[in-house]
Amino acid sequence: GYRDDSLETVKQNRDEYDMPLKILSYEELYGWTMDAIVKQIGRKNNCTFCGVFRRQALDRGVMMLDVDCLATGHNADDIAETVLMNILRGDIARLQRCTAIVTASEGTIPRCKPLKYTYEKEIVMYAYFKKLTYFSTECVFAPNAYRGHARAFLKDLEKIRPTSIIDIIHSGEQLSVHEGVRLAVRGKCPRCGFLTSQPVCKACTLLEGLNRGLPRLGISKSSLATRAKEEQDRTTNRTVLAKDF
Repeated sequence: GYRDDSLETVKQNRDEYDMPLKILSYEELYGWTMDAIVKQIGRKNNCTFCGVFRRQALDRGVMMLDVDCLATGHNADDIAETVLMNILRGDIARLQRCTAIVTASEGTIPRCKPLKYTYEKEIVMYAYFKKLTYFSTECVFAPNAYRGHARAFLKDLEKIRPTSIIDIIHSGEQLSVHEGVRLAVRGKCPRCGFLTSQPVCKACTLLEGLNRGLPRLGISKSSLATRAKEEQDRTTNRTVLAKDF
């Protein structure tokens, strides 16, 4: 996939700056490559799998390396897109976390976003004029992603109001859930041990769906995926009973 070229860029930076590098793959962590996942789910919901697995992969990586803090490369464009997506989904509870420069939950490694107020184009221009080795090709699966619609809207808005991206970030910072609203309590997933606000974390749910041939199990809000899972369970039980007899 396109990540092969980006990994070569990362390796070049490792050599240029003499820095340690640890590469984790979805295949190593979950037994699935992103290309294989797309073949199962199609190009409409593949970003859900990639996003969930990538976030947990970062948690797994920091535990392996025993680091004190995780710095990510999220820039102003990324954060404004996330704010807009959360508003469109009515997920106001996530706004405070997605706009915070430093986030941390009890028992987790803090994450920081040092490029929070830096535009994507500023980063590219800096890398270009400083002659830094960088990779800027978009993911081949991204054009159909929900985030792509938010990005396109922001670009159009920015043409009319150049400060739109920073304005949206500031708006997200000011919006918060009322103190009287009870938020979901986060605990540990019984399967993988990572934090979740659900009985089973999203990564494990998605992985179960892939392994059972029900890739939509973790992304469908309707009862169709649930009924399919129940039917598969009944079929499996009947097969086991038949073998017992």
